Amino acid sequence: MMSQVGLYVHEFRPEAIANSVELAQLLEEKGHSVRQSNDSKEDPSRFVDDLDLLVSMGGDGSILRAINLLDGRPTPVLGINFGQLGYLTAAEPAEAFDSVIRTLDGDYDLEERMMIKVRVERQKEQSTIEDHALNEIVLERTAASQTVRMNVSMDGSFFTSYAADGLIISTPTGSTAYAFSARGPIVDASHHSIQLTPVSPHMLFDRTLVLAPSTELDLQVLGDRMATCTADGRELSVLGKDDRVVCTRSDRIARLVTFGKRNFLDPLKTKFGLEDR
Repeated sequence: MMSQVGLYVHEFRPEAIANSVELAQLLEEKGHSVRQSNDSKEDPSRFVDDLDLLVSMGGDGSILRAINLLDGRPTPVLGINFGQLGYLTAAEPAEAFDSVIRTLDGDYDLEERMMIKVRVERQKEQSTIEDHALNEIVLERTAASQTVRMNVSMDGSFFTSYAADGLIISTPTGSTAYAFSARGPIVDASHHSIQLTPVSPHMLFDRTLVLAPSTELDLQVLGDRMATCTADGRELSVLGKDDRVVCTRSDRIARLVTFGKRNFLDPLKTKFGLEDR
């Protein structure tokens, strides 16, 4: 049975590019239809329409961009690791063809990862921006500004004002990304929660809050110091006084292909040499 396969390829990794050419040829010889991201730059939505499988060929960042490109479509994503640790990938480059065929044959598992929805409300422009993230939403000071101050409310109830370099609102998947470098907790990716982690806070309270996934977080910029808002590294807006960012659980789900249950501790053992202790 012919399948529609998309190859999302990291454009600055020669090994990934070369592997994608070979993979496309092998799949087409098997009778499958293959699209490559490099061929659809002018119309990304056309690239992901009606795919049976989206193969990400890069690192974890490539998977984040592939999920964003799907824009809510339920297409499963298979990650081939051309990066380093590969928290989100399922196979190594030498396994690419076999992994794709195995997935198309239905011999795979599917991890459904929670995502976050963000709504940015600009007061001066009277505009609203909405987006979704698999890892995190970040509000942080601009390169030119100093510490930013933000009011934080939860489910309509004021919590406190933060003075910090930034705030990270992350999913369990994102707990091993930017929040990890800010000393946030490591959360099993199968868990459902929202983590609020301050970055270099200038206050006594510097702990991460692990919140119920149903929590609505409302953050409001105080004073005249500018801040930026990003979703999985994509800049959404520069924020000024009284601008608000509202974060909730997204109705979107990231569907990642795995082969057997993924042990999220294995990359940590590798990164920190824990098995050698």
